[in-house]
Amino acid sequence: MSASRRRRLLAGVLTLTAALTASACSGGGDAPQSDPNTITFMSKLFGTAPEPTGEMQQAIEKFLGKKIKVTWVPNAEYTEKINVTLASDNIPQVVVVDPHLPAFVKSAEAGAFWDLTDKLDKYPNLKPADARTALNSSINGKIYGLYRMRPLLRSAIVIRKDWLKKVGLEEPKTIEDFYQVAKAFTEKDPDGNGKKDTYGLIIPKWPGNYASASPYDVIETWFGAPNGYGERNGKVVPGFDTPEFLEANRWLKKMVDEGMVNPDFATLDSAKWNEPFHQGKGGMIIDVNIRSRQVLDLFREEGDKNYGDKVAMVGNLAKADGQKYSYPFTGYADSLAISKQSVRTEAELDNVLKTLDKLATKEGQVLLQNGIEGRNFKVDNGDTATLINEDDPAVVTVQDNVDDAFIQLSTKGTVDIGGIAYQRVPPGEPYRNMVALQKELMEEDLKTAVHNVALPVVAPTQVQRGPQIDTIVSDARVKFLSGAITEEQLKGEIKRWYDGGGTQIVAEINDLLSKLPK
Repeated sequence: MSASRRRRLLAGVLTLTAALTASACSGGGDAPQSDPNTITFMSKLFGTAPEPTGEMQQAIEKFLGKKIKVTWVPNAEYTEKINVTLASDNIPQVVVVDPHLPAFVKSAEAGAFWDLTDKLDKYPNLKPADARTALNSSINGKIYGLYRMRPLLRSAIVIRKDWLKKVGLEEPKTIEDFYQVAKAFTEKDPDGNGKKDTYGLIIPKWPGNYASASPYDVIETWFGAPNGYGERNGKVVPGFDTPEFLEANRWLKKMVDEGMVNPDFATLDSAKWNEPFHQGKGGMIIDVNIRSRQVLDLFREEGDKNYGDKVAMVGNLAKADGQKYSYPFTGYADSLAISKQSVRTEAELDNVLKTLDKLATKEGQVLLQNGIEGRNFKVDNGDTATLINEDDPAVVTVQDNVDDAFIQLSTKGTVDIGGIAYQRVPPGEPYRNMVALQKELMEEDLKTAVHNVALPVVAPTQVQRGPQIDTIVSDARVKFLSGAITEEQLKGEIKRWYDGGGTQIVAEINDLLSKLPK
């Protein structure tokens, strides 16, 4: 981001803090009432915006008995749009937002959004399903939004099953096993073309910073490094300031140096992550478990009748001594926050929460996540949804509206990774087997999950200085792995993070954590 653009966004954030502190206090009984029969939303969009008069929106409005108005914003533009909107006087009633986005943290703590911490017990479908996730999505212990549920543990390794058979190896259980599989995939011609043109592990250019669920973060956790932040000698420290972080990256650099990792790992577009796996160039991916079904799709869609023989999946790996550390996620993806600017009274808040509570019922979640039953899906075995009428363009449009848009308003999981709606599983035994394995691995790895202890708190200096220093360690890590800098220089970059504000961030995190309710 350019310096001028950063200045514009920062100016907007500072303006919002002053403006909304005043507006947040205007919740008196004399405030003008909003239309109780219309709920306004702002949400991310991953496809084409639904028509307000379209079949899907009409179905939702009929179910709620209310009108909805949604401002759809393309995902790539969403953060900037959120910053601008929060600094305006036109905030929708319900906003889908990252609860730890600096601009949102500032506005929430200034009083611009409703504190829901003690308000959700009377709404049976809005009470947090998981206490840890509710805390993870909070701002210093206060809940300013309804978190959008995701499984707490989704990390896994997707492997070319046919390559394992070709090189005569079993699925890896330990870090050393993983190394040996990667070595064999690189050196033993698993694609059978007589050339040494394959590699064991595929890593893309990662779009996030440190502790953003990258393959690097997962591997570091396997070695025993904290996930983001963890306790060492009675203090909470960043995971990159531990011996295990360096040990993990030395190990991964050895793999890079020996040609076991795709040479374009610093530049490979993450949207093309599946291509080397499908095209027979790379043999393993460390990511979320749903990627196993994405690559199954690629083999099935090209007409491969043996597509189930191409893909295997294992969970997190143990160290040589048998100790296992598994990488969990936050348990949420964004939250639904309620603006005090447009929802001014307790009565209006109750109306909005009742609406969201109805959307959070099974019937509401099925509508948002699966679509219209009998029109574009049918229920199989009482628990899964199969798409129907896929040759009807009108039905396809309805399904696109579900997949790309309205699912963003759901709070209870998704059809692909589990929730209270029907799970959508393509026909075919390999998919059902993979879904069963996914659940099995998740349950097993949760027993050894290493949670980020700092998730519930937001340090003020992180909000102020984060944009300037957040990329330091993640950039240095890639440079170290590629050989552009030495280990001593990597340590120097970690020191630069501390000197640039990190020392204060760590101190504030420790202080804020000590004040959380026990």
